[in-house]
Amino acid sequence: MKKVVIALCVLLVSCGSSNNLLLGRVEAKVGEHRVVVTDCYRTSVPPSQTLGPDDFRFMPCRDADIRIKGGLLTVNGARYGHINRADSILVDHGVVSIHP
Repeated sequence: MKKVVIALCVLLVSCGSSNNLLLGRVEAKVGEHRVVVTDCYRTSVPPSQTLGPDDFRFMPCRDADIRIKGGLLTVNGARYGHINRADSILVDHGVVSIHP
């Protein structure tokens, strides 16, 4: 029983507002955009990168590579077109959704 309580405490500590290990959900601010990626089980999430003016990259998992350059969204090499300022992006098990 003691081991179960310790394991639960460790899992709860690893879950924050930007990372939930139990749900496989990570979240980050990428430029002006909130990006959420599901099916990503990481205990620590690397921060988004600023590659230049209006050029950002966020790769929280090996299979989730998000790039926003000049307002154009690319996820895992597939282009999703222009996004507006402050649009949020959801990458849910490989399906990309853009929300105003």
